[in-house]
Amino acid sequence: MNGEKPKKAADLPYRPGVGAMLLNGEGEVFVGRRSGVRRGPRGAYVWQMPQGGIDDGETPAMAVMRELAEETGTDKADIIAETKGWLTYDLPDDLMGVSWGGRYRGQTQKWFALRFTGVDADFDLNADGKPEFTDWKWVAMAELPRLAVPFKRRLYDEILAEFQDLAEPKATGA
Repeated sequence: MNGEKPKKAADLPYRPGVGAMLLNGEGEVFVGRRSGVRRGPRGAYVWQMPQGGIDDGETPAMAVMRELAEETGTDKADIIAETKGWLTYDLPDDLMGVSWGGRYRGQTQKWFALRFTGVDADFDLNADGKPEFTDWKWVAMAELPRLAVPFKRRLYDEILAEFQDLAEPKATGA
């Protein structure tokens, strides 16, 4: 270890990031099946909403649109809401020294609700050549915590608390 003391979780910073709750016209949420994740019984906990880090020089709104395009292959969405503050989660001990090269204890994220303006055929999970997801589906907002890995459930509950009123189907013109 080159004479360095191992860092305690409390000594590590949070990685800044963003997340996207992409809603269709029926009020359902896009979730993707994570590539290479085999956590949980019979594949449980492999679904999540698009999320990722913020690059240098990006605002959170710019980052969420970039992450959405990278992970879903489309940017056909409008931002309709964002969380009041930054939401955090801690990695479990078994991932603490593994994820992000062991540099972070978890993430602090700004979450955005976006209204999908395209059609399902606009999704291309291989668009950037490094797919984050192997499959995707629309789910009811209330299903999200059940689909999330256990260490992100509190985060998903907080997101739902802020965005729950957006689950109503979009009104169509008369």
